[in-house]
Amino acid sequence: MGWLTALLSGLLFGIGLMLSGMANPAKVLGFLDIAGRWDPSLAFVMAGAIAIGAIAFAFATRLKKSLLGWPMWIPSSSSVTLRLVLGSAAFGVGWGLAGFCPGPALVVLGAGFPKAWGFVAAMLAGMAVFELIERAKQSRQHA
Repeated sequence: MGWLTALLSGLLFGIGLMLSGMANPAKVLGFLDIAGRWDPSLAFVMAGAIAIGAIAFAFATRLKKSLLGWPMWIPSSSSVTLRLVLGSAAFGVGWGLAGFCPGPALVVLGAGFPKAWGFVAAMLAGMAVFELIERAKQSRQHA
């Protein structure tokens, strides 16, 4: 049952990204071009997502398990660290250069657009490097 819920959630999310224009790199780059011909339409999409997310997090913090019975995991840290700032900057630079962020890149990759292959490959490589660094840190701490 869990895989079906995940599949349906992913499909709904992907359809939402396509309908909102978040999977269109030209539209995203137009939104990010605040010094040129700025397209503010994605700001409304983001505001809606933030509002829904805020309500969902407020509800989720009161639960011990998800609606499907799985354990809930809500991040407890709210501190701004150098790691968070650098990660956010890397995300923003990648988004600005490619016009993709991870979710829409996977949607566009699934739709068969070749431009997404390079982005997804770079994203996976970055995730692998992060994992290697984290494992190296943990092995040094336990040694």
